[in-house]
This record gives sequence, structure tokens and C-alpha cells, in this order.
Amino acid sequence: MKLQQLRCIFQIVQSDFNISKASEALNTSQPGVSKQIKLFENEIGILIFQRNGKRLIGLTEPGEAVLNSIEAILLESNNIKVISEEFIEKDQGTFTIATTHTQARYKLPMVVEEFVKKYPKINLNIHQGNPSQVTDQIISGAADVGIATESINLSENIYTIPCYQWNRCIVMPKNHPLTKVRNITLEDLAAYPMITYDYAFTGSTIVSEVFKNANIEPNIMLTAIDADVIKTYVSLNMGIGLIAEMAYDSTKDNPMVSKDVSHLFPLSTTYIGIRRDNFLRKYTSDFIQMFIPQTSEKELKQILNKRHPKL
Repeated sequence: MKLQQLRCIFQIVQSDFNISKASEALNTSQPGVSKQIKLFENEIGILIFQRNGKRLIGLTEPGEAVLNSIEAILLESNNIKVISEEFIEKDQGTFTIATTHTQARYKLPMVVEEFVKKYPKINLNIHQGNPSQVTDQIISGAADVGIATESINLSENIYTIPCYQWNRCIVMPKNHPLTKVRNITLEDLAAYPMITYDYAFTGSTIVSEVFKNANIEPNIMLTAIDADVIKTYVSLNMGIGLIAEMAYDSTKDNPMVSKDVSHLFPLSTTYIGIRRDNFLRKYTSDFIQMFIPQTSEKELKQILNKRHPKL
């Protein structure tokens, strides 16, 4: 059993069971990948993949169990590499952050500026997506840390640290009728076309639950993952925008106005998430502390130690 065989199996699954794509990702030949699979299956005595002729179409039941072990082995193999890099090249490497547009646009810039000054040799990548995509990138190892609200704290494989709480506001043109309403209600919001985040009204998220529990159907005319896109269409007088309060800037967002609606919705919490079984390099823990400066280095160390169930 060789590490390369495990990598081949893992990459085939990541490539939707397409050997051609897997071989390209592994920088090797299709016959080479097929040979590694056959050698592995012969050695352990079970079939890993379901087949339709020569084509792989999925995992067998034992294959699914084996894949879990393969993922753990490859992760530990990568951890060994990361540990060596931590001691050999302390201030070099690649650091990837997965986050939502709102975090990337309104919360991250100052933290990134501080991080780059401290670690100028680190290659920094920022991947934007919705909370589910951020979660997937943390789990797959595509991102070192993830920052989001909603689903990020639902996975057992991710250890999350609460960073801050926030609520919502509505934005609208200065001449909109709601600018004259002192205490805005859910009925008031539902009376006008609304533009909001695409994930806010799916599943059992906070906003959708509030409207559902009140037996009120909001008039959602457009959704987007980007607060700037929402504000663009609000400025075209296409509706009112329901956005995170941090996404409104009274100076930059003129001639729109904002009204607080935090009395209508519970607070949301933004989390920073990391895989429980990843080895954290020093610059990763430093970034986390920069993002939640209210937590001391000692407190953060204690928090991070809790992510390993056996510790």
C-alpha cells in the first residue's frame, strides 16, 4: 500500500470518477492511475469503485468506508509536511481564507493589511462564496480558515470560534415611503419589493424563519450574494434592500438611506472556522487573533486546544 495509490483514489472521487481529469490533476497518465487502483484493490481484497464496463461510476459500500480512512491518512501526511514547513520556513507559505463577500468587503481589509505587514512573504488567497461553499472549502482543505455566518458551525469536522454578532438594516432611496415610518414592522417590509442575500431565504435561516413564524410572505424580487449588488439595484429604485448593518456606509452609499431593523430579527453570529484535525501554523493562529483582537493570545491558545476532542 503506497501513498500514491491513496492519492489516486482520493483524486478520482474529487474528479467525479473521471480518470482522465484525475490523471491531469495528479500530473500522470490514465493507465498509471488505473494501474494504481488495481494494485490497491488487489492488495486489500475488495473493490473500491463501482464500474460500468471500464468506466467508474461511484464507490462501493466498502469503498466509502475506505475513503474515510484515506482522507484521514492524506490529511495527516499533509500535516507532517506543514509541521516541517513551520520549523524550516516559519514566515513562508500559502494561506487561504474562504469567506463571504460581506466579510471580504467590510471586515477583512484592515485585518489583511495587518497580516501582510507581519508576514510579507506569505502568499495570501481569499476565496469568496456563500456560507455552504465556505464550509465545503474548510472541510476539503482548500481553505486554511473560513469566515461566515449560518452553516459554518454545523459541521462536526469544523471547529468554530464566535467572532462578533451583527444584525440587519434596510437601505432605500431617500424618497421612499418607509423613510417616514418610525417603527418599521415585518408587514411594512413585506409591502414592498425586497432585494436581499440569496441564502437568507433558503432552508431555516434566521430571516426566513422570522417571516415564516409571523405568517408573512415577503415580496422577494431579486437575490444576490453581494451587498454591493443589492445596493446597486436599490439605487435603481427596484426595491428596498435587506443587508447586514456593516454593509451600509452613510458616506459612500449616498443618496440611499438606511433604517435599523434589528428589532425584527435575532442577532446573527459570525464565526471563524478551522478543521479540527489540521495542524495550525503560527501565522494561522496569528491571523485568527487579528480577526478577533478582543481575545488575548493566552485565551486563544486555550480555545484552540479545545478543538481536539482527545485533548
